[in-house]
Amino acid sequence: MNFTINKEDDLAIFTLSDPRLDSVSSPDIKAELLILCQEDIHVLIIDLSAVTFCDSSGLSALLLAERQMRDKDGGVLVVDKAGKIRSLLEIAKLDSIIPVFPSIADARAALEE
Repeated sequence: MNFTINKEDDLAIFTLSDPRLDSVSSPDIKAELLILCQEDIHVLIIDLSAVTFCDSSGLSALLLAERQMRDKDGGVLVVDKAGKIRSLLEIAKLDSIIPVFPSIADARAALEE
């Protein structure tokens, strides 16, 4: 599993470099997101620009992060350039819970509104 984490003040950006977010990778990703959500951050941006495949286990990882951040009055934003994750979230009726943006810059801009 290849990922990076960049932190700036109370914002963290988790960038997944692997093309799959599925039942094989999601347990490790969930563990990393749980650790990250326990830190002193208010907003978590999950950059899935490199992801070309996501299944229900991957969606579960996103929901876990969203729930952890909501419990501490924070938020999760997802970056998805190709729109595949957005489509999955829309089909699952989760797009109202987890906002999706085409770029990190767009996600940051939404935070400033």
